[in-house]
Amino acid sequence: MTTDTYISIDTLREQVYAAFAKSGVRPETAQSVTDVIVAGERDNCKSHGIYRIEGCLRSVASGKANPTAVPVLKDGGKAIIEVDAAGGFSCPAYDTGRPTLIERAKELGMASLAIRDALHFSALWYEVEDLARAGLAVISMCPSYAFVAPAGGTTPLFGTNPFAFGYPRKGTHPYVFDFATSVAARGDMEMRRIAGEPIPEGWAIAPDGSPTTDATEGLAGAMLPFGAHKGSAISSMIELMAGAMLGEFMSKEALDFAEGGPLPRHGALIIAFDPARFAHSSGRDPVAEGEVLINAMTDQGARLPSERRYAARETAETHGVLLSETEIMRLEAFAARGLGALDD
Repeated sequence: MTTDTYISIDTLREQVYAAFAKSGVRPETAQSVTDVIVAGERDNCKSHGIYRIEGCLRSVASGKANPTAVPVLKDGGKAIIEVDAAGGFSCPAYDTGRPTLIERAKELGMASLAIRDALHFSALWYEVEDLARAGLAVISMCPSYAFVAPAGGTTPLFGTNPFAFGYPRKGTHPYVFDFATSVAARGDMEMRRIAGEPIPEGWAIAPDGSPTTDATEGLAGAMLPFGAHKGSAISSMIELMAGAMLGEFMSKEALDFAEGGPLPRHGALIIAFDPARFAHSSGRDPVAEGEVLINAMTDQGARLPSERRYAARETAETHGVLLSETEIMRLEAFAARGLGALDD
């Protein structure tokens, strides 16, 4: 019988960092990746927490990820800012471009950050929440691996293609949502497969195109877009905006290039807006006006997106992060031996 145990966020951070430092990842990159993984576990987003360590390290071990890559900022002083991740993880590339993106968005009213040639594993809410706390409205998107069939199709073409939005609020957490354009996140299906649990009907189809509730069959076949043709259309937009428009891999190209390795290699697009600049001529406070809408939602009993995530964060900050015995043992092994623990 396994038992669950609370560990402090600081302890979790130390062990995650050690896992990457032991694996030859440069210190700045190890810190960026650790921040994202710890935030996922802290907020009870298990599919983007310590579960991601193994995939990251396998990408390093296979040579798919450059553990010593130094992101390069390319800034022409205008609205389009670029960071070349140089085949490294996307997290340090975001950290590199963040200060310039914030400055430029407030200077011009809007600005974009194009991240190039990055291995991507993180949840997009991390970035949009961070930028919304800096007073910006933000949208973020990226392709992934071609695991999702378009509406009416049976062959994977799109990625799970996440889309996230953040809007600033005063005195409380930003308004944030982040969702895959597939019915479910790939990580959620993987975790059900590991647990031996079925997936709900409508999440995926088997390799022969038939409906399935078997996670293994669904992962081998094709995932499905949410909302049928509506989710399919949004997913295609993300392929075009964060793939074709950037001149970076779309999901099918990413899958072919990496031969289905642990993490996809592609670009990402973040667009930031300064609400104060957009509302200036109206004489109204855009954050206060946003609060009118948000309050109208909650007054009806509606649950705000990210509400459960923020509640989980509060619990973790008070009591620590709850991990199973298996998770703790795996985490300790990675912290002690890095890549050497991959095949335990």
